[in-house]
Amino acid sequence: MNTVWLGIITLAVVVLVIYIIYLIVGIKKTLTTVNEFIASTEETLKPTLQEVQMTLQSIRKITDDVGTVTDDLKDMSGSVKRIGENIEQVSRAVKQATGSSISETRGIKAGIKAGIGYFAKNAWSKRGIEQ
Repeated sequence: MNTVWLGIITLAVVVLVIYIIYLIVGIKKTLTTVNEFIASTEETLKPTLQEVQMTLQSIRKITDDVGTVTDDLKDMSGSVKRIGENIEQVSRAVKQATGSSISETRGIKAGIKAGIGYFAKNAWSKRGIEQ
């Protein structure tokens, strides 16, 4: 009976060894296939990665350009604001000058009118002409 058990155990070990050898061969084939797939995928992805790098460089350049334009617009808007403030100051100065000029003009007009009136009154009255 011991030989029967020994025969069964031997048969089981032989079957197990054959199964393990079959399994190792299958794993080796799978690894070979996976390696080939990785190699072909790598070859396919190389041009794509180069295009992605070029695209990222283009995007970076565009972003830098947008940043420069934004800075220029900020500078320009600041300049426009300062010009507006200067125009407002000039406008106030012109308004003040115009107001005082109008007052002076009215005064000069009244002075000329009074002077002409006085001159006419005195000039005609010295000549003997009455109004």
